[in-house]
Amino acid sequence: MEYVDFNAKRSPNKSHLNDEHTFGYKTAGKILCCNCGILMEPNLKNMCFVCLHEHVDITANITKHAVLQYCRKCERYLQPPGEWIKASLNSPELMTLCLKKVRGLKDLKVSCADFLWTEPHSKRIKIDLKVYFETGEYAGLKQGVIIEYTVQYYMCPECHRVEAKDYWRCVVQVRQHAENLKTYFYLEQMILKHRAHDHTLGIKSMHGGLDFYFSNEQNARKFVNFLEATVPIKITFSKRLIKHDHNNNVHYYKYTWSVEIAPLSRDSLVCLKKKLRHQLGAMPAICLVHKVTSCAHLIDPLTGQKAELSANHFFRSPFEAICNPRQLIEYIVMDIELIRSSRQQDGSHGQRIFDIWLIKATQVGLNEHAVHTRTYLGYLLNVGDSVMAYSLKDININEAEFEKLGVEHVPDVVIVRKCFDKTSRSMPRRWKLKYLTFEPMNEQMTKEKEEFLDDIEQDMEIYKSINVYSGSEELNLMKSTDNVFNKNIDDATASSYEPLEESISKLSLNGNCNETNS
Repeated sequence: MEYVDFNAKRSPNKSHLNDEHTFGYKTAGKILCCNCGILMEPNLKNMCFVCLHEHVDITANITKHAVLQYCRKCERYLQPPGEWIKASLNSPELMTLCLKKVRGLKDLKVSCADFLWTEPHSKRIKIDLKVYFETGEYAGLKQGVIIEYTVQYYMCPECHRVEAKDYWRCVVQVRQHAENLKTYFYLEQMILKHRAHDHTLGIKSMHGGLDFYFSNEQNARKFVNFLEATVPIKITFSKRLIKHDHNNNVHYYKYTWSVEIAPLSRDSLVCLKKKLRHQLGAMPAICLVHKVTSCAHLIDPLTGQKAELSANHFFRSPFEAICNPRQLIEYIVMDIELIRSSRQQDGSHGQRIFDIWLIKATQVGLNEHAVHTRTYLGYLLNVGDSVMAYSLKDININEAEFEKLGVEHVPDVVIVRKCFDKTSRSMPRRWKLKYLTFEPMNEQMTKEKEEFLDDIEQDMEIYKSINVYSGSEELNLMKSTDNVFNKNIDDATASSYEPLEESISKLSLNGNCNETNS
């Protein structure tokens, strides 16, 4: 007779079933595949994974053919509904555009997408696409499909307006009315470096500057803001009504921005008005333009005192330079004497003043009478050095503010910078610059551009702010002259080599730019 324990709370047979129900353990039954007969987990199709891969096509709802609209003139693709984007072949941008054209990927996941090679002239693009189900009855099933795209040529609205000869909606007219155009050349290089002209429909050379044409107001305003942050300018805005839709109350305008660059350039000599001198912190009347950025940086040529003249202050009471860099004369330093020195926290030489006696380079040995002046550049000079200076007593200056100054406030000679001997440079300049237009250069323009290239060589600050290019055939020669600043090379030769170490190789110029090899 079997012993039964009636004190037990549950029977041994039911305990195992209750444990399965409590902890979720459930033994699923297996069935045979209806196609190959192997033992498998049951599913809705009653097929194993291999048979599902052979008989079920998860890519049936995916479109196998699509169309890409391409503008040959501006080399852009249409991204619906109306955006045109730049995308090169086999680029991630083109892949993103192609995947957006595919329909039927709502319930699928893309695991891989690769471009397949096609003939360049076939106007076909093929993509090998791998997709799979992440959840559901076909979870983990992965299949591939090849999608073919046909490239159709289509003209975008911007190019269509170009062909219609009435395409621009906005124009920015950049002008500088000055005898020296160094600021204009600097602005041109800054536009090229930051690619501020990418959205222009066309660039036309005009007398005194350039005209930039745009298709919409947003791009034109963005370009004007770039100019305002680069050089001191005065902006005049106007618009003209060209069409009016009375039914929808829509107006169509053409916008014009007139941008006037301040007629100041590097190394120009100016005479400030009395009111403006007090606003700048008691600056002297005669100042030198040290550099031009978003504002004009003025410096006292005698003491080295500096001030910044903003565009608003300049155009409230505009003035012109009394001397331009073309009037610079070469002098030879005969004697130097330090007369005053005071320390500054920044360690600059701005408060060191020197007495200097000069003789014109053309009168050395003929005239022993030296001209006396003062300058803050004495720490850079030695006896026998050459300097470029303005001889105010030999220049005819017609300026009302200058005539009001007393004789004691007008120096005979104003030293601008130290002069490097260009004749000792044995090798020609081996770097190039881009330009915005193919404007024919006259003799005066060629000379001014040559002076601008000399400024780039002598001033590292200007050199670092622009792009300098070199030809690919000169790369080996440049690499062999890495150490150009040695004891056997003078300052002038070293300055000519200075931009070559960081110049951009393999100069590639587009159709809108011109190159000048100096």
